[in-house]
Amino acid sequence: MSSASGETHGAPTVVAPGERGAIRIADRVVAKIAAQAAREALGPLPKDVVPPHATVVTHHDTARVRVHLELDYPSDIGARCAAVRRHVVERVGALVDMEVPEVAVHVERLHPAQTQGRA
Repeated sequence: MSSASGETHGAPTVVAPGERGAIRIADRVVAKIAAQAAREALGPLPKDVVPPHATVVTHHDTARVRVHLELDYPSDIGARCAAVRRHVVERVGALVDMEVPEVAVHVERLHPAQTQGRA
């Protein structure tokens, strides 16, 4: 290829993959993904329940997640929290390719389950 001044340019320089740069995913983006994963794990929520929210601290390819949620009661709280943990780890790992060694689940409030025959 020649320029107007008569200089010749060679083929474009190939840059090694490790030297091309990096993608950094903001903590708030990972937090939104974690909150959505928690909602998915819990299933449909009663209308008076505040949806789960999350905070995240990332470092390189690792995310530490803290999820805040409300649950109905009576229910197996431990099993529901474990399901949230598993799903958050799976979804964050799949969508942003980060390891999630810690998911702290904070139950902010328990709501009495609606029973039939209640006035």
